[in-house]
Amino acid sequence: MPTTSRHPLIGRDKEITRLLGLVGAAQHSDGGVLVLRGEPGIGKSALLDHIEYASREKFQIIRASGSEFEADLPFAGLHQLCVPALTHLDTLSAPYRDSLRVAFGLADGTPDPFHVGLAALELLATAAAKRPLLCLVDDAHWLDSASTRALTFLARRIAAEPIAIVFAARDQEPLRGLDELPRVMVGGLSDTDARALLTREQIIPLDERMRDRLLAESRGNPLALIELPKSGVFGLPTPSPVPGRIERSFQIRMAALSPDARLLLILASADPTEDPALIWAAAQRLDIDVPAASAAAEGSGLVVFDARPRFCHPLARSAVYRAAEPTLRRTAHRALADTTDPVAAPDRQAWHRAWATTGPDEQVAAQLASSASRVQARGGVVAAAAYLRRAAALSLDPGKQIERTLAAARATLETGAADAAADLLSGIDTGMLDDPQHAAVDMLRGQIAFVQGADGVVRGPELIVQAARRLAAGDPERSREYLVAALDMGLSVGRAAGVMDRVLEAARSAPPAARGPDLLDALVQLNADGHRTALPMVRQALTGEEAGWTRTPALATVLAGELWDLDLHATIVDWLARTGRDTGAPVIIRLGLAQAALHAVLTGHFGQAMAAIAEEEAFADAVGDLPHLYPRVHLAAMRGRRQEVLDLFAEGTSRGTGLLTANLSWAKARSKRHNRPWRVVTSSSPASRCPSWWSPPSAAMRTCSRGRRWSPLSSARKPLEPTWPSVWRPARGHWSKTRKATTWRHSSTSRVVRCRCTSRGRT
Repeated sequence: MPTTSRHPLIGRDKEITRLLGLVGAAQHSDGGVLVLRGEPGIGKSALLDHIEYASREKFQIIRASGSEFEADLPFAGLHQLCVPALTHLDTLSAPYRDSLRVAFGLADGTPDPFHVGLAALELLATAAAKRPLLCLVDDAHWLDSASTRALTFLARRIAAEPIAIVFAARDQEPLRGLDELPRVMVGGLSDTDARALLTREQIIPLDERMRDRLLAESRGNPLALIELPKSGVFGLPTPSPVPGRIERSFQIRMAALSPDARLLLILASADPTEDPALIWAAAQRLDIDVPAASAAAEGSGLVVFDARPRFCHPLARSAVYRAAEPTLRRTAHRALADTTDPVAAPDRQAWHRAWATTGPDEQVAAQLASSASRVQARGGVVAAAAYLRRAAALSLDPGKQIERTLAAARATLETGAADAAADLLSGIDTGMLDDPQHAAVDMLRGQIAFVQGADGVVRGPELIVQAARRLAAGDPERSREYLVAALDMGLSVGRAAGVMDRVLEAARSAPPAARGPDLLDALVQLNADGHRTALPMVRQALTGEEAGWTRTPALATVLAGELWDLDLHATIVDWLARTGRDTGAPVIIRLGLAQAALHAVLTGHFGQAMAAIAEEEAFADAVGDLPHLYPRVHLAAMRGRRQEVLDLFAEGTSRGTGLLTANLSWAKARSKRHNRPWRVVTSSSPASRCPSWWSPPSAAMRTCSRGRRWSPLSSARKPLEPTWPSVWRPARGHWSKTRKATTWRHSSTSRVVRCRCTSRGRT
């Protein structure tokens, strides 16, 4: 793109003032970010060019752009932005250096999004140490999701760095994360400014009537004012969207070119890497006269072939690609696939081959499936889903097509696109499925329904129970795993809807475990017979050699609370931390941090709890999600901060899951003064929705629900000790360690009982 400004921008004084203020502050280590939003052609790219030219003497400038052809490749946009700064990679600490190498596919492993964001920040800050840095990102709406999260995370943390970042994105596209950053809406030019632009450009002679018609139809869009007269696509009887008409003007210019020049343009539009060596090699493979074709293409004004091929505008690239005949697009992708290094870039080669194929091709489908495994290992679940969808579409073997469709649906669901995952499942002919496949479909449909919310939170566990019943005869162990998963899911719904009762009823009739009582048996007995009978089995299920809690770690943390075994809880927290580091899975990492915070609260280490909560919130920010509330609730309650608990209660009830609202109800009660009634559980309270085995002791519950104060030692300890002889003494011992850290004035025994109320909540 051009780096000089031949003319001042007309009608953009306010936008330029904001941009100059941004870079002026960054020059003095007061970094910041700005997002330019507006329709295609409105002048966002021109503003990027303008600030680049204005800052060229005082700033290092790095440019990157999103591409619709790379939107599924993880960290492609971040890599593009960081390439000029990679000379500083070896100066980073080993964890940051390794995080970026894994994210960019230079080393094996699974990228941790939190550390990738921190590593990118450290890399750019190092690059900006000697000279301020200006990062310009065009077409941010086409950035891959991993890059968007990392750049959003980075942009929020440059306030003390000599770094300015400017994003440009279309206003029609939602931008998760970027929408929360400071922004400027770039609108159309005023009539006066639009006339001034037409006068300055003098595209073609226009009489007054044609000029007025052009001004009316362009609606102040600068690119429309410049491009539409060149092709004559204005003054049509039925007005069409301005961006579409601009694309049409580009396509008309393309149609006037020679076949070789058109094919060269199609090659350039189909290759998101803008690698000139790759494009020239593909052109030679197609016997294109490169010197003549490139000269003709540049003469059209659509592209410039210098160090990298640059289209005059992002709309020009998309216009060229869409205007190409399907056979020419496939020809271009085939040539690019044949010239792509299968060792250095196997996944990109597979993608080009996929779009060069007209019908089912098992070899290409298998290559795409392999690529999906590689990119998913690097954290590119969006890319993996795209590869698997295409692999399923190209599969010849019906059995492999079903398996790839199921894998694509799983990956698509992981991206959060529940509706798209449901669409994939709807294309499967269930009449061709065997029981394991049918069960897999039911399992996925249950997960999708649960994610979609509303009635799905009830239907989801029921579908998983249905899947478990299909497997009961042929695969009893997996059937039991599915039932545990349904129980784990049902915890979030609670008891009010009857979900837990139906799941537990199915669990009671499940086939027996092959190696003696397991986690499912323990859960069933805990619900049926109570703590006195079930706790030994619960302990065995969590600590025995065949313990299977690693498949449902969130449920395991709840059961560790039932045992009041903080050593076991610490073991689970350690496993979550190790597994999170090894896999890079954000869900596991965040669960581990939240549970580490809770463990620190219960053992009186409030400083450690605050540190873990802050890190979990940073992870949530990095992945664009809400942070877990329950560690903050417990910490605030344990510190006696009633108003903070009430504020968290208001925030949490809006999220509305069964366990979270129970956490909040008990923590809210816990934080009240000792001389006020403890109204915790009533028939209408959210806490009453929880299963019976996830609750305080029955005597304490009755005391709470009747609105009385907590009983003193003589009445509280009596119902507890006979029921939990192995629980009461360890709990009292752990609590004694935290007694000095609390601000309450109640007896230690009543604190233990109330701690039981707050320590079981999990989201």
